[in-house]
Amino acid sequence: MTKLAERVRIRDVKTLSADWYVLKKTTFDYLRNDGTWQTQSRETYDRGNGATILLYDKERRTVILTCQFRYPAFVNGCAELLIEAPAGLLDNASPEERIRKEVEEETGYRVQHVRKIFEAFMSPGSVTEKLYFFTGEYTSSDRVSNGGGEESEGEDIDVLELPFDQAFAMIGAGTIQDAKTIMLLQHAALHIFA
Repeated sequence: MTKLAERVRIRDVKTLSADWYVLKKTTFDYLRNDGTWQTQSRETYDRGNGATILLYDKERRTVILTCQFRYPAFVNGCAELLIEAPAGLLDNASPEERIRKEVEEETGYRVQHVRKIFEAFMSPGSVTEKLYFFTGEYTSSDRVSNGGGEESEGEDIDVLELPFDQAFAMIGAGTIQDAKTIMLLQHAALHIFA
């Protein structure tokens, strides 16, 4: 089988926007399975890679989630704040280093040990971002601040401590609609709280 890099020939790349993140339009030739070349065009949105974490207390069967305003979800009909697992862009840090900092900024918890569980592309048809997924145990003594995020970045985050069973049920009820959070809660159902 031909290597994927040998099946793609870039013809042209145009930057459409470089304001908040980078939006590019790329024209390329793609070698199809039948051996013919096809010219295609795609737009990609590059916002960098990120990391997310599910904080859990196994003994008390609780998890820490956040609640915040997300404009793209709002304009797509979401009338509520989104309930999410803490997350953030890597910004040139390692995934583990970044998630430790991000979880403290957003939730106020300073976690001692984090465990990477998998990596995933969240919307590979148009967004280049890969997310690194982590879990980490917490106790009430790990809380060092109120959290809430970085005001200078427009963050205004509420911290939620929920019983795991309630949080998991919120997926089916449609209260939790964030993909990364759903993935982390499903992982917890299978591997932490099973």
